[in-house]
Amino acid sequence: MNIKRKYIIIAAVAVGIISSGLIISKIKNRVHYQTKAIKECTITQVVEASGTINPVNTVSVGSTVSGLIKAIYVDYNSQVKKGQLLAQIDPANFEATVQQNKAQINSAQANLARMEAVTEMSRKTYVRYKNLYQKNFIAKSELDQAESDYLSNLAQVGAAKAQISQAQATYKTAMTNLGYTKIIAPVDGTIISREIDLGQPVAASFQAPELFTIAQDLTKMQIEVSVSEADIGKVQEGQDVTYTLDGYPDSVFYGKVTQVRISPTTVSNVVTYSVIVGVDNKDLTLKPGMTANVSIITDKSENVLCAPSIALKYTPETDGKKYKTQGLWILDKKKPKRVNIEVGASDDTHIEVISEDIKSGDRVIIGASNQAKKEKNTRRRGPGMF
Repeated sequence: MNIKRKYIIIAAVAVGIISSGLIISKIKNRVHYQTKAIKECTITQVVEASGTINPVNTVSVGSTVSGLIKAIYVDYNSQVKKGQLLAQIDPANFEATVQQNKAQINSAQANLARMEAVTEMSRKTYVRYKNLYQKNFIAKSELDQAESDYLSNLAQVGAAKAQISQAQATYKTAMTNLGYTKIIAPVDGTIISREIDLGQPVAASFQAPELFTIAQDLTKMQIEVSVSEADIGKVQEGQDVTYTLDGYPDSVFYGKVTQVRISPTTVSNVVTYSVIVGVDNKDLTLKPGMTANVSIITDKSENVLCAPSIALKYTPETDGKKYKTQGLWILDKKKPKRVNIEVGASDDTHIEVISEDIKSGDRVIIGASNQAKKEKNTRRRGPGMF
């Protein structure tokens, strides 16, 4: 009886060991799914680009005359008013030219007075000779000579008047050039660039050199963004824009697309188009020349069902089928189940899920791990650590 009981106990232990082994094996072969919940969110599609911040309206102030800079009355960041004196070119040579031209006018006027006197004398002589000829006191040739002298002097009076007009025009030009030695602000604004120093020569022989740049209103700025030809079709006027600046890494700024220019720029076979973004700068935070990292919002889908983009790449190892439609795998009673979907808007991390079979809160599978494989790999790597 004791022997029989012994065999029964041994058999029971053996069955227990085998059952335990099967259970352990089943547990080790169990697949662990990594999931995330489907939820409502807002998906924003953007075009990324970069650009430079500049004032909306700038005016270049130059010089049309040459000379040495005698005085400078403003500097960078100076607030100026229209008509304000900014700089002075040495006027000495121009003043001398004005005096010379004024003397030429006086000389021409004196010459006119002399010619008018001579002409009046020749007129009287001609009248007198005409009366004498009628009484046969002089020859016809003497009358003709008197008439010729009178007409010649009359013509010289006209020439003298023309000389006066010419001298006056030259004088007016000299006065204008003298006025140009004063560099005047053409508009109200802020000096953002000064290209001259005291004593520096200004040469305006071929083109007017730029001396100052005035920004009319620094509270209104714009970003000139270069957008690639692959993205320009998505950009339209009126779209919202967010941008960041290296100088303010913790801040996000906002603007709007005000213009999409159709003129292309090609550099190293890369075609880009200029997009103008209007931005507000009432607090004068933005500085001309800053580089802005711009995100142009081309589409925005609010309160849509969202799934991680990585979920589209998951397929169970046991599933060898090929599908022609987009689909997601969700956990249904702890087992993977494929659901056909349509993909709407997307960004870098999420996709919009369009399907009647998926609702908010469903768990979508984004990955899986096999415990047995994990332990096997662990055992393989184990001895190498000692």
